[in-house]
Amino acid sequence: METTTKIRPRALVMASGGPRYAVALVVDALGTGLLRPFLLLYGVMVLRLSAPATGIAMTAGIVVGLVCMPAVGRWLDRGARSTVVAASMLVRALGVALLLATPAGHVWPFATAALFLGVGNQAWPAAHAALVATVAHGRERDTALAAGRALRNAGLGAGALLATACLAGGAPALRAMAAATGIAYLAAAALAWSVHLRARPAGAAAEHAAEDASEGPVPRLRALRAANVVYVFCLNVPEIALPLVLVTQLHASPVWPAAVFVANTVLVVTLQVPVTVWLARFPRRTALALGGVVLAASYAGFLAAASLGGGWGAPAVAAVSVVCTIGEIVYAGSATALVTAVAPAHALGRVLARFELSTGFGLAVSPAAITALAPHGPAALWGSLAGATLLAASAVATDKDAAATGPGIR
Repeated sequence: METTTKIRPRALVMASGGPRYAVALVVDALGTGLLRPFLLLYGVMVLRLSAPATGIAMTAGIVVGLVCMPAVGRWLDRGARSTVVAASMLVRALGVALLLATPAGHVWPFATAALFLGVGNQAWPAAHAALVATVAHGRERDTALAAGRALRNAGLGAGALLATACLAGGAPALRAMAAATGIAYLAAAALAWSVHLRARPAGAAAEHAAEDASEGPVPRLRALRAANVVYVFCLNVPEIALPLVLVTQLHASPVWPAAVFVANTVLVVTLQVPVTVWLARFPRRTALALGGVVLAASYAGFLAAASLGGGWGAPAVAAVSVVCTIGEIVYAGSATALVTAVAPAHALGRVLARFELSTGFGLAVSPAAITALAPHGPAALWGSLAGATLLAASAVATDKDAAATGPGIR
């Protein structure tokens, strides 16, 4: 089995798409961090829309973005790589332009802007993973994917901090943040496009069409995708579940959820690559199943911590959140890596697009599921999450489709 025992920064940058592409990732993440956490506030404070109307428009954008994923997968399978990444950034720049042009009180232009932002946000992960899978191979590819996630989280965190500092400026500051986001997306799109990376020469697609058709069916990975819907709940635990529990159930200061979110971001940025390198000694499927066990254990820990109440509950929840973040890091370092390893070259785009559909669906339904379970008590919330995640881990461990043979693939 291939393993990666050292982290070589220069080699890692090249395996991730090269210096220009790395800069594009940082600029894109900074722009996303500026606007994405405050898009709801933009609709309410700047455009004077109702909170329900703003939320519905944003949800519709996410749903339409998911619907576009099959087309993104087919585009990737025709050989496009950096062009698709650039397009995902450019369509978000168009969304920001529409946002800035939306008159106050008009919900439909805002909904259209949210749609373009949703399409770009949903298309980017699959396009990025396909680009990295074209440049790097084996465990080097896993580490490059992990580095891209760490880099993106750093950019998102920095952008969110900048945006938070600007919020005191009210509506004008939010407009300025939106404009800065649009400029960042345009710059990132130009940098990504300049990489000029394709999986095949431009004229080779038709030549290889018959060959592709004979290379076997596209793997469905149904069990893996179903498990991923449950796994992805962990990404919304620091942002939704823990603030809900800490503030509304434990009556803790809002400082606690803020501290948990910052700690989560710092841990992901600093540990994502080292943990992924360490995981190279295990089959990817084993690592992904292990991530589910760690997440389930953290949910059980949250259940125990929430039962403490009083002055001990909040510190205990914060401590357990570290375990949850480790589970998230293991999941993020092995899930997409496993998919790219199992997917045949001729169907990489479609397989990644289907996997990202499950990710997007999980991210879309998890806020509703978490907020529906929380009022019924800690056992309903954390017990349900722990049980579902253990089932998902079991499905991953026994999934025959994900048990591809060959060195470094399992």
